Amino acid sequence: MSNQSVSGTNRKTQPRTPRSPEARQRQQDILRIAMDTFAARGYNNASLQEIADLAGLTQAGVLHYFRSKANLLTSVLDKRDAGDIEQLGTERPRGLAFLRHLVDTASRNAEREGIVRLYAVLSAESVTDGHPAQDYFRTRYEGLRAMVAEALREACDLGEIDADTAVEDTANAIIAVMDGLQVQWLLAPDRVDMAASTDRAITALLAGLTAR
Repeated sequence: MSNQSVSGTNRKTQPRTPRSPEARQRQQDILRIAMDTFAARGYNNASLQEIADLAGLTQAGVLHYFRSKANLLTSVLDKRDAGDIEQLGTERPRGLAFLRHLVDTASRNAEREGIVRLYAVLSAESVTDGHPAQDYFRTRYEGLRAMVAEALREACDLGEIDADTAVEDTANAIIAVMDGLQVQWLLAPDRVDMAASTDRAITALLAGLTAR
């Protein structure tokens, strides 16, 4: 949902840019393996050696494409964000249409368990001291809160909800519901319908708001 990224502009923090098609494919293979490994084991428990072994490389081989384990993590998160940006499109829906987009996002997430697990594991792990994704998730949540709050303000302007809506609190609640449902779904996918539950929660949060 957000186009926020943890990658900096310093060249030393960026992954290397392969020149040949084979090298570009190898870099993408490493990213895929790292994404699966971080999702299954977390950043702290996953080792660069483990990722290298799964990729059929040495640690030095992985570091040829990514300058450090932390750089590999930021590249994984950037790859995850690229999928969100593609789903959102070039123009964000306005007002309550954006909240319907969030329900659609929850439905799509049920088809990409690995991405959901990656987000759930790393976001929880990022609250620990010195975690390399802490700034990423802090910035991401700030961006999400602002985006949902802006959509609620647009809904006020469009006459879809009351103008005195506590948009920041409502935005926080919507994001909390979606993140919590992802964890429940990962633990019991047959018992939790993320899209239906997200829709019901958003409807309940807005139920007390009278349209003009």
